[in-house]
Amino acid sequence: MFHRNIKLIIAGLIIATGIWQITDGNIGNGIFLILLSAIPIFLYFKNEFILLAFLKLRKQDFEGAKKWLAYIKNPETALVQKQQGYFNYLHGIMLSQTNINQAEKYFKKAIELGLSMDMDLAVAKLNLAGVAMTRRRKLEATTLLNEAKKLDKQNMLKDQITMMKDQMKKI
Repeated sequence: MFHRNIKLIIAGLIIATGIWQITDGNIGNGIFLILLSAIPIFLYFKNEFILLAFLKLRKQDFEGAKKWLAYIKNPETALVQKQQGYFNYLHGIMLSQTNINQAEKYFKKAIELGLSMDMDLAVAKLNLAGVAMTRRRKLEATTLLNEAKKLDKQNMLKDQITMMKDQMKKI
């Protein structure tokens, strides 16, 4: 894995080559190269390994997702801030099945770094509410559940939120 700015340098070199091709009379090649430069620019903002890990998670292949995330050796230099949030978010989702304490750290870090979609933020807060509930921190769990409910605009987490609120009444 290389530094994220190398992708921008590659895009700049491709654009420069495309402009050179256009000025040299090869307009088709130049246009193609300028359009081709969109790929490294896209991959600067959306890391390829995180995209592949999301695809593996859609298929419930946690081991495959871990394998793709393992390719990112140093997320601070390889990823922009939002992608670092998703890196931690994915680790939190995978660890929530086995180690809830480590998953809590990853979810808190993901919320701190920021997530682009409200749904992802709602899932992270819902998981943190579950952790707080298992540790008998009812006030924190209630706050996180209310925040998750506000962020869940399509009511996809409605059942999980109501189930957690019912379980909280027993505490």
